[in-house]
Amino acid sequence: MAYEHIEFTYENGLGTVTFNRPPVNILNIAMMEEINEALDAWRGNRDLKVVLFNAKGKCFSAGVDVGEHMGDLAAKMIDVFHGIFRRMDKLGAVTVASVYGSCLGGGCEVAIFCDLVVAAESAKLGQPEIQVGVFPPVAAQIMPRIIGRKAAADLIFSGKIISAEEALGIGLINKIVKEDELEAATVGFLKPYMRLSAEVLRLTKKAMMAGLRDDLEPSLKLIESIYLDQLMKTHDAHEGLKAFLEKRRPEWKNE
Repeated sequence: MAYEHIEFTYENGLGTVTFNRPPVNILNIAMMEEINEALDAWRGNRDLKVVLFNAKGKCFSAGVDVGEHMGDLAAKMIDVFHGIFRRMDKLGAVTVASVYGSCLGGGCEVAIFCDLVVAAESAKLGQPEIQVGVFPPVAAQIMPRIIGRKAAADLIFSGKIISAEEALGIGLINKIVKEDELEAATVGFLKPYMRLSAEVLRLTKKAMMAGLRDDLEPSLKLIESIYLDQLMKTHDAHEGLKAFLEKRRPEWKNE
């Protein structure tokens, strides 16, 4: 099936979702719905070993459409966006992100939620949401489990953006490669996994997550409630988002 904002392929156990919404792959609701539809197409595919997220254009993704965080669209945006992670979780396949350039906000959440991340030297990762008056729900759930509470707090509370080298140093990504070698290096990175049994990979991943006692659904539902029922009812959340769209500094009221 042809999509407007993504490319979607499957071959020999490898499913690939390619972000293709120029110029910087902003994730709007329509694009996220396409990703969800693509992931749904692999449900029940016992031969699926790896799901790869990559991109075309200037960067992996500069984040989720800020305009769709506001008003009546906020609840729908969260539902559709978090549908991506719920589907990734239920598929049970190994997930890999191949990133370059800006990998920010919702784009960063997609990448770091993946089991493995290969990054070009140009990659810049971060969750700058707090600077516009909101927080990244998926990062709040998964990042402390990946890099620990202290490192996650530093990134999420500050909204700062870090280099691929810094991300590698704290365990946020797995490998850095030269910019012009990213595609080939990603193929090479995947080879060991593609030789394995899809069923054994699924069960191994299930066992690893069970060992962490890291069930996505209970914590993500609570985080969603905080986001939609508390955060999005504050003045400052709406002020931060509005200021971003109007290209001005927000005027916080701390309420």
